[in-house]
Amino acid sequence: MLAGCGAGSQTDYDSYPGSAPGDQRVGTEGRAATKADVKERGGLFGGDGLNIFGGEEKKEGPSSGIGVNSFLWRATLDTLSFMPLNSADPFGGVIITDWYTPPESSDERFKLTAYILGTALRSDAIKVSVFRQVNVGPNQWQDAVVEPGTVTSMEDAILTRARQLRIDSANSE
Repeated sequence: MLAGCGAGSQTDYDSYPGSAPGDQRVGTEGRAATKADVKERGGLFGGDGLNIFGGEEKKEGPSSGIGVNSFLWRATLDTLSFMPLNSADPFGGVIITDWYTPPESSDERFKLTAYILGTALRSDAIKVSVFRQVNVGPNQWQDAVVEPGTVTSMEDAILTRARQLRIDSANSE
């Protein structure tokens, strides 16, 4: 009954080519990989090795510490600052707000998700999704249509603020 748990014999390894304990891995040229091949490719964890305790990191040019365009990131946070934040991921470039009810209209609420899609300050690097709900009863909300211009105006406001931040940054240097 426990035969499947036993140590493998040589015949077990024969049914799986290349899996015997003494077999060597084959390189890309059809020959066995040598230590020099592994060293040339950078080893198991790449050319820089495995860095689990911090230490020096190699930087390739200027970096803001986040994975997306820093002007778009700050502009999005500034533009959506009137809404409560649910989550913000600067490395993935996603900002999600919680539901917001405008003071002038207590029968509707909005939620926004902003995606920063790149490191360049361009109009296609920002995408906003707007969700709207209307109140249909006590604590009952129903999804409603968002006016088409709402998304465009939010994206334009974010881009305008990002350009302002970039100009201010260039003038302060």
